[in-house]
Amino acid sequence: MVLNKILVIDKPPDFTSFDVVAKLRGILKERRIGHAGTLDPMATGVLPIFTGAATKFIDLLPCTDKKYKASFRLGIVTDTQDITGTVIQKSEAFENGAKVSYSELKAVSEKFTGDIKQIPPMYSAVKSGGRKLYDLARKGIEIERKPREAHIAKLEITEFDGCCGIIEVDCSKGCYVRTLVHDIGTALGPGAVLTSLRRTKSGCFTLNESITLSKLENLTKQQETVPFIPVDSPFSGYAKIKLNEIQTRMFLNGVQLDVNRIAGVDSVNAREFNDPIRIYSCDGKFSGLARLENETIVIVKVFRP
Repeated sequence: MVLNKILVIDKPPDFTSFDVVAKLRGILKERRIGHAGTLDPMATGVLPIFTGAATKFIDLLPCTDKKYKASFRLGIVTDTQDITGTVIQKSEAFENGAKVSYSELKAVSEKFTGDIKQIPPMYSAVKSGGRKLYDLARKGIEIERKPREAHIAKLEITEFDGCCGIIEVDCSKGCYVRTLVHDIGTALGPGAVLTSLRRTKSGCFTLNESITLSKLENLTKQQETVPFIPVDSPFSGYAKIKLNEIQTRMFLNGVQLDVNRIAGVDSVNAREFNDPIRIYSCDGKFSGLARLENETIVIVKVFRP
């Protein structure tokens, strides 16, 4: 099986993102596997996986925004901000049937759209002093965390019965949906907890192109076609340059090229390239990404399977 490509996994519940990578190493017989965008164990949905030489391009993805479908419950607060944690606060009023109106929830939720600040939860992979917060949290240690910026492009309430509901969220990289739910619950008064989370989109990757671990395992056992995505697919919006045979060899060996000596490239237009440029070899194969600096093609990353 030829790898060096991308695969979109529909992550199952109760798996960490690292668990998925470990499972895939066994299924695909490939050691070099990485993921783009961590998902909590309780979360499901889109987890982009990069294999082989494609792993070098994870940090260069042009779009890192996410979309989620999340369910929540008012009247409960946990130490993890989701339903898997230990309950640290419970609203007696909600235990006795109290409700919040849709208009109240909508008014508060609207305050959490646009640019917001979040305090990372203790049960998160954020590091402090070289240690992950969740390692400290498991030892009962809580430290002060600085607020971090996030952007909520959309927050839509799709279901709500006065206590439980579902929201759809479009947000930036680094946004914690469970913290968003927690903060909305705090602003409302009774508190809130995330009860389920499904990522429907991560960057340019969607659920429509995803595959479950069990289906992938069956495909590989039966030696059927696996829905891999070419490594250059996420960069399709960038300008493209094709090299000749000599230039291809030079680029792959780390040599910077003069854009004026590349056939078919208008140097005036080339100067306007703010994004990276896709580089293709003389035989049309993706060879990496570069930037144009003073009419010189400066290598960003070489793709050498």
